[in-house]
Amino acid sequence: MPGENLTRDEARERAALLSVDGYEVSLDLRTATGASAGEGGDGAEGPHTFRSVTTVRFRCTEPGASSFADLIAPAVTAVSLNGRDLDPGEVFDGSRLLLEDLAADNELIVDAQCAYSRTGEGMHRFVDPEDGEVYLYTQYEPADARRVYANFEQPDLKAPYRFEVRAPEGWTVWSNGVGELTDGVWRFAETKPISTYITCVVAGPYHYVTDTYERELPDGTKLEIPLGAMCRKGLAPHFDADDVFLVTKQGLDFFHDHVDYPYPFGKYDQAFVPEYNLGAMENPGLVTFREEFIFRGKVTQASYEGRANVILHEMAHMWFGDLVTMEWWDDLWLKESFADFMGAFSLVGATRFTDGWITFANRRKAWAYRADQLPSTHPVTADIRDLQDAKLNFDGITYAKGASVLKQLVAYVGQDAFLEGARRYFKRHAYGNTRLGDLLSVLEETSGRDMTAWSRAWLQTAGVNSLTPQVLLGADGRVEELAVVQEAAESHPELRPHRVAVGLYRRTSDGALERYARTETDVDGARTVVAELAGAEAPELVLVNDDDLTYCKIRFDETSLATLREHLGALTDPLARALCWSALWNLTRDALLPAREFVDLVLRFGGRESDIGVLQMLHAWAESALVHYAAPAWRETGGRLLAEGARRELEAAAPGSEPQLAWARFFARSAVAPGDFQLLQELLSGTVTVDGLDVDQELRWVFLEPLAAHGFADEKALAEELARDDTASGKRHQVRCLAARPSAEVKARGWARVVESEELSNALVEATIAGFAQPSQRELLAPYAEKYFAVIERVWEERSIQIALHVVRGLFPELLDSPETLAATDAWLAAHEDAPPALRRLVLEARDDLARALRGQACDAATG
Repeated sequence: MPGENLTRDEARERAALLSVDGYEVSLDLRTATGASAGEGGDGAEGPHTFRSVTTVRFRCTEPGASSFADLIAPAVTAVSLNGRDLDPGEVFDGSRLLLEDLAADNELIVDAQCAYSRTGEGMHRFVDPEDGEVYLYTQYEPADARRVYANFEQPDLKAPYRFEVRAPEGWTVWSNGVGELTDGVWRFAETKPISTYITCVVAGPYHYVTDTYERELPDGTKLEIPLGAMCRKGLAPHFDADDVFLVTKQGLDFFHDHVDYPYPFGKYDQAFVPEYNLGAMENPGLVTFREEFIFRGKVTQASYEGRANVILHEMAHMWFGDLVTMEWWDDLWLKESFADFMGAFSLVGATRFTDGWITFANRRKAWAYRADQLPSTHPVTADIRDLQDAKLNFDGITYAKGASVLKQLVAYVGQDAFLEGARRYFKRHAYGNTRLGDLLSVLEETSGRDMTAWSRAWLQTAGVNSLTPQVLLGADGRVEELAVVQEAAESHPELRPHRVAVGLYRRTSDGALERYARTETDVDGARTVVAELAGAEAPELVLVNDDDLTYCKIRFDETSLATLREHLGALTDPLARALCWSALWNLTRDALLPAREFVDLVLRFGGRESDIGVLQMLHAWAESALVHYAAPAWRETGGRLLAEGARRELEAAAPGSEPQLAWARFFARSAVAPGDFQLLQELLSGTVTVDGLDVDQELRWVFLEPLAAHGFADEKALAEELARDDTASGKRHQVRCLAARPSAEVKARGWARVVESEELSNALVEATIAGFAQPSQRELLAPYAEKYFAVIERVWEERSIQIALHVVRGLFPELLDSPETLAATDAWLAAHEDAPPALRRLVLEARDDLARALRGQACDAATG
């Protein structure tokens, strides 16, 4: 990545100097179908470049000054500035175009050969192995539009765009604006002023479905938005576009009801594309999603809810991010936190997924809690020095903590004041760029509150607080005093104001654990007495963040913890239950609850969990508890108990039910004994069936991975399965399973293909890494700790940032969880103090996870 970075100071200097009037971008993608024979496998070559011609008109506040444009391309054919031809060899250095002696009004024309991508960055090119068809799409955030056309790549230099595209015959092309094919050229309507990173082109023989959204606006006019949804032809039989459109229309209704600013970008296409690095991207008028949101087999409602949440998250960005955009990546949260919050808010308020806040509490906040306890934690408003910093800040703090803080803000200022503030924000800053202060000022107007102290506590400091109840009972057995104790980590000692609900629970005569008292209060400082609960009957459980109003780690007093150990399954309220599970998981990660105890809780009470998303999260946590936090001496016992428990629940689950499918998947991941693998083989062959369980193609691959990892499915068996499922999805599954096999030769080959070669696409790099590290293969992985530290700096220098992220995160030797690996990590950090900060951040995060695992193992061992 040499020379490709851009600093905040450079961006500020350029923004002060330049303003952009408009772009005209012409792309010739007719080379895309020039595939080599046999292309579409895991290492074949295809065409490398396409022609990109950009005309950009811009103004300069200081005539005679110099600046630069951004472009990453193999070759530049011609450059013209204000009619003056420039020598590409003199002005282009591989990532920047030097622009000297600027006029007050300027026209820059750049003719370049840009590269097709196989890493999901820029113009990604994919060949479908099923039918040989070629598909293209672009992905830019934070700064990869410069891989497709010359531009000023920073969010505050907004401009309107006109795209025209030449494509292979028979293809359809989409962009942000409405397109029309005339004389062999696709020409698109000019966009509103938008940032470079949300421009987009999708091209190929996609399967395309249409619909329309209509609404009468308050002034009596009719708003009509053309809707479209697309995917590869091979996925068309599985594409439930009707449900995508249903959620889309429900979302558009919700946002028009609440933001009082009509959708400003014309049409609304949604493209589900292959080998996508992200969940989705909010390109106005042309949102892109990973195609895994099209389900090839049976999935639970949690998957449909997750897709709906992403659809609504991206829709929220049309206002929070696209219409009004942060000035620089410091304020990335201005779009991502809002979209994460509004995604859940609209999910619950507009769709069939009315329990969305449970998922938010259980899954999204778990992501935030982990990120906020890493050494790389940062305030929601972060200090982003450059683009590499920006790439790494699409994290659990910017998204889920920020959304949690906004949920707390709604409780603080009130929903009406919050939404009125958003409405004023859009109208005041439409098509512009903002900072933190711009939002705070409108919230002060609408709420009448001073936002300065709130912002300082919640947006400008890092770390997560823990809240613990203290209960003092009187002689009459009633609550004499109930207080909430707030604590913070030594590294981030800030105590914050929390608006919380405190719930008191006890068992009823039929054994149900139910809430009988609740009050809302403001927790501020180290200890807050909750006077409203004095005199209440003695509780068996105190829940200090009931209803999940604030962002904190919930702790329990001894009585409450004892109640959960025996009666967690009797807790009737699903949100309260989810909060307790989350709190117990945090205790496990913090080495305050032995991993084996958490596993036992899942085995005893998981089968009674009614929320399928929570159940699937419990499965993931139980697996993580065993792999990372259990004492090594107990792993074999714990693994056997998990597999036996999962099989028991699988057999007990209602035929055809979602829990049955969830337990089947968990049983496959937990399998350890010969009998476990025999059952998986028999389910695959059909010689044994479980009533109601449809072993579809996706479930077959789930069963095959543990069989491959334990030596029960060889290369021939996996090749036969690929022949049965000769699709792009099947290829990814096969590559993962091949890398999972228990052989030194297999590991060496997988390592070489990811680290020493660029033959694999981003999706197959990800699949290989996913299969490479198996918990049952710690001895096989031992040689790769030293190799990892020897190569990561070179990988960071030579590979694209997306591939480097996969390698540095995915191949860290976390399964070699010993003091020796921790020492090796520390040695690398000490010897590489001058390594790129983003690389050091990744290694520091991995080191912290490893140290946390060792503390958890010590806690667990102490109970043995």
